[in-house]
Amino acid sequence: MANLKEVRNRIVSVNSTQQITKAMKMVAAAKLRRAQDNITRIRPYADKLDGILSNLSASLEDASDNIYASEREIKRVLIVAITSDRGLAGAFNANVLKGINTFIQANYSPAFAMGNVEYMALGKKGFETLQRRKDVTALNGDHAFVFGNLSFDAARPAAEWIMDRYVTGYYDKVVVVYNEFKNVATQIIRTEQFLPIVAPAASATSTTSTDYIFEPSKEEIVEELIPKSLKIKFYKYLLESYASENGARMTAMDKATDNAKELLKALKLEYNRSRQAAITKEILEIVGGAEALNG
Repeated sequence: MANLKEVRNRIVSVNSTQQITKAMKMVAAAKLRRAQDNITRIRPYADKLDGILSNLSASLEDASDNIYASEREIKRVLIVAITSDRGLAGAFNANVLKGINTFIQANYSPAFAMGNVEYMALGKKGFETLQRRKDVTALNGDHAFVFGNLSFDAARPAAEWIMDRYVTGYYDKVVVVYNEFKNVATQIIRTEQFLPIVAPAASATSTTSTDYIFEPSKEEIVEELIPKSLKIKFYKYLLESYASENGARMTAMDKATDNAKELLKALKLEYNRSRQAAITKEILEIVGGAEALNG
């Protein structure tokens, strides 16, 4: 049976851990509330803007008029991995990296073998993990700490870097892998094409097309509206991931607190049994000694 002092030390240790996980759960819940408000506000705006962006790109007579929608032979692909800066969030970060591996194996296995698949990490954990991998040929971590002070102004440089590299032809396709927030307990891994802009799917029953009047001009629309729309879309990815991170951490800390509670019950039971056994042993020794003296 375990030593009483060892069991007592374990009880103190588990109790301290339980207090920490409970505090982390409360912090994650407070952050989640704000993050959930942010993503709830931006979703309708970003989704509507994304629809306009896709329809606008499809309505341009010449595909070359929109440099962000130009389809070309895919030689080099950029994978943007959106993770978190901190751990203790269950399988939140592991699921993103697993989703990346699945996507590459299914679509760009030959390009990956040739070293034509590059990575951009947003989030410290993803950057550190990808940095340790020997099969990663190129990794951009300049914007890895964007979640330190998440805002549109903080996210814009990363989006501009991606857009510039696509426009110059260095990348032929950009794919973003992130966690989409559904609720506190559920985060969905999404793999979305960021560039080139995906044209809306043509409906089999629809025979009409949207007719746009460009004001002030087609050139200014392409140069101003489309880049801004892409940056907002990219910012939405980050907000989705941040809300998902706090939801995953809240769930993980809640389960850790419950596990600590169950472990404390087991340790206290073991402590009481050990203590009872020690007392019984002492009583038997005293009775045995008294009997020996009487004999």
